[in-house]
Amino acid sequence: MVCPRCIMSVEQILKENKLNTKFVRLGEIELRKTLTQKQLQKLSDDLKKVGFELLDDQKTQLIEQVKTLLIQKVQEGNIEDHFSIHKFLSNNIFKDYSSVSKLFSEVEGITIEQFFILQKIEKTKEWLTYNELSLSQIAFNLGYSSAQHLSGQFKKLTGMTPTKFKSLGTGFRTTIDKVAATS
Repeated sequence: MVCPRCIMSVEQILKENKLNTKFVRLGEIELRKTLTQKQLQKLSDDLKKVGFELLDDQKTQLIEQVKTLLIQKVQEGNIEDHFSIHKFLSNNIFKDYSSVSKLFSEVEGITIEQFFILQKIEKTKEWLTYNELSLSQIAFNLGYSSAQHLSGQFKKLTGMTPTKFKSLGTGFRTTIDKVAATS
């Protein structure tokens, strides 16, 4: 789950399955009681129908937690200039960063830093599409040292300048949960 609409979809599925929850957050569900194998399978099937899956292995859960935290950070759009992914994740997941980083790279095929950059570029595309912020404002919000730095990274990853992207319209966007898989 990577957005409020995702949470609403999952909450609806849980309601339809008459499952009582303690909470539903991005990437997490805590139920009030343990499910039977039959209930668990039905929930899994219902979630798959709308593009979600249950994660039961701890490594997969950790990777999803890292992705969710980074996606949330980018979506907030207030990343300070010298933002440290290492410090941010260490403060939020309480695990050794080097082992998390190694696991992430093995599972996802890219580094945590590359994933974060891809998320920032996708957020840039969103803001360019809305045409409400200048490139300098977007760069500042996403923690880039300058609009030129953002523009260079944007071109390197998309093959076009931000101006060219704006002129092409919205057809070149990717949903945030698919960014690493398609880039």
